[in-house]
Amino acid sequence: MKNQNKFYWWTLFLSMIISGFISCNKKYEGEDNSLETIRNANNRVTYTKSSLDSLQAINLITTQKVQDLLDLSTLYTSGNKDTEIDSVIYTQMQAHFMTKDSNNLKPLLKEMDSLKVRFAKVNNLKTTKSVVDKDTLDFANFDVEYYDKKRTYITTVNRKAQYMLKASPVKFQKEFKFYFNNFYKQETDSIKITKPAN
Repeated sequence: MKNQNKFYWWTLFLSMIISGFISCNKKYEGEDNSLETIRNANNRVTYTKSSLDSLQAINLITTQKVQDLLDLSTLYTSGNKDTEIDSVIYTQMQAHFMTKDSNNLKPLLKEMDSLKVRFAKVNNLKTTKSVVDKDTLDFANFDVEYYDKKRTYITTVNRKAQYMLKASPVKFQKEFKFYFNNFYKQETDSIKITKPAN
């Protein structure tokens, strides 16, 4: 019986070491963020009503918008924050919000700075609706994997964002533009350290 217990504990101990080793060795496999990111993540795109007719379409668009903002943020936090290109990046990030308030970006940039994030990847995004005083609010809940400058996995955080699709009148058809109302609402968010899936 004692030998069986020893064997069990040794197996458990080894599996923990192996999974920890795998976590440390997980690498970011996406593309490098570059000036191309800035050009493509400008939030100028509008969506027709027919392109927003399913939950899957809304999830896809929201995932892309979250990823765009994360890519711009990693570019911004990896720079000096005082150059002309940094100003352009910051302006692009602000364009993703309904109001141009510097507080919109503080929680996100503070977290990325503190963890020294160089790459980020959004996963498991789900959109939900909530009715508050007869207003319908749209939310996105998602996980973000953070990686350092060597593309090594740091951690996974669970985050929430509120967004809206605002009517943007165009000739002969109704189109909508995507905006965040808030992003990384700190008081309800939590960091969860997870092992990456293999």
